[in-house]
Amino acid sequence: MKIVVIGGTGLIGSKVVARLNEHGHEAVPAAPNTGVNTVTGEGLAEALQGASVVVDVSNSPSFEDDAVTKFFRVSTTNLLKAEADAGVRHHVALSVVGTDRLQESGYFRAKQAQEDMIKASGLPYSIVHATQFFEFAKSLADSATEGDTVTVAPIKIQPIFSGDVGTAVARTAAGEPVNGTTEVAGPDVFELEDFIRQGLAVKNDPRTVVTDPHGLYWGAALKESDLLPAPGAHIAETHLADWSAQQR
Repeated sequence: MKIVVIGGTGLIGSKVVARLNEHGHEAVPAAPNTGVNTVTGEGLAEALQGASVVVDVSNSPSFEDDAVTKFFRVSTTNLLKAEADAGVRHHVALSVVGTDRLQESGYFRAKQAQEDMIKASGLPYSIVHATQFFEFAKSLADSATEGDTVTVAPIKIQPIFSGDVGTAVARTAAGEPVNGTTEVAGPDVFELEDFIRQGLAVKNDPRTVVTDPHGLYWGAALKESDLLPAPGAHIAETHLADWSAQQR
């Protein structure tokens, strides 16, 4: 099949493209740096010609509330219309475990809007919810840092290696539409503070990590288990300790 991967040159998208090509599909990376822009529509119709499946793993360049909302609404509107015009038979989107529980955050409100648009489009679809990536521990720390101290909520997290996310998305794209949501997570559950400490240690980052019951996660107040997948989620193989050892 010809499978167009929107955001196909990024962290996850490049892995999705590689996995699909390994299995004999024609995976085409589509991003602004390949001449395809889902916000302006540039190159979109041409890229989707002959495509059976479109995978959207793109992300907003800004996490500011208005900017991220505009990005996902405009991008998804343009993409779904172009897919309908091209006769695409399966839309696959990557989203986040717990999106519906994180609606105090502008970013996750925008992701929820994206999901709702996909469900209402009439196109066959599959939404893959992934937990936080190993690689984003530092970004999480940066969002919660004041001075040399990172303050996080006392919640649990089940992070996943980006390569395992790429594999899960590629597997979904090569299969039949589920017209629903599946979840994928890493094999180990951590306290958020421990996950961030380990992520900072990989970078030799000396910041101190502390917990605060009033701490936020990307602007949202969470219950202890809000970031954890539901029973029945696909559990990936890569452990954080093994990944961390390879980074040093």
